[in-house]
Amino acid sequence: MCDSRDVTQAAPAAQGAQAVLAKNDGLAASLRAELARRAVSVVNLLSSPGSGKTELLGRVLARAVERGVPVAALTADLATENDARRLARSGAPVKQLLTDGLCHLEARQLRGHVDSWLPEDTALLFVENVGNLVCPASYDLGESLRIVLMAVTEGEDKPLKYPTAFGSAHLVVLTKMDLAGPAGFDPAAFDAHVRRVNPGVEIVRSCARTGDGVDTVLERVLAARDGAPVHRPPLAPHPHGHVHEHAQADSGLAAGRVS
Repeated sequence: MCDSRDVTQAAPAAQGAQAVLAKNDGLAASLRAELARRAVSVVNLLSSPGSGKTELLGRVLARAVERGVPVAALTADLATENDARRLARSGAPVKQLLTDGLCHLEARQLRGHVDSWLPEDTALLFVENVGNLVCPASYDLGESLRIVLMAVTEGEDKPLKYPTAFGSAHLVVLTKMDLAGPAGFDPAAFDAHVRRVNPGVEIVRSCARTGDGVDTVLERVLAARDGAPVHRPPLAPHPHGHVHEHAQADSGLAAGRVS
């Protein structure tokens, strides 16, 4: 879906892509309903490579385990099981999902692991998507919550460059805040760019090295699991399609907050 094509091929290619997304949407809707019956909340984590999401997720998992939350994690990569080994140190059940070159996860892949691996008592499942802010943003996985992460080293204007990803986030997490000074990062400019594509979304500032923001991320996820109102992004990943524009963003969980 990411290759260049002659203009004469553009229409058939677009139709094919829409058919693939429509099929995924159907599978995601079915999976979402099944997970709701099982009382499992799924959190889909999206970011570029090198954002620090694996390290931050490991800290969140460890904190959840300490608190007795029945949590598990699936982590996706094109190759190696390195991230699964890192996340397993948290004490949570972790499974590596290898995509064999695919640049994103799809609902069918998640369903296969839910059916064959997910521990029965799981209440909270984190899915660490492939490091990519393009294709993963268009694929609904049946998640309850979509979190988009970005490191301060990636530049303040990244939300404007990847509006589909940031515009579909229920929560935005800014990582590696300990490097904001050396990187010359402007948090206020970043906040403004995020709000331009996703008005009202909460932005959490974090640092896995110091632990800043870890508890906040977990609290937001648990609140959503327990039924607290969730921010409704302008490009919602569900329930009726891969991304859909709404007339306005509803005020939801911690709407507009910077943490």
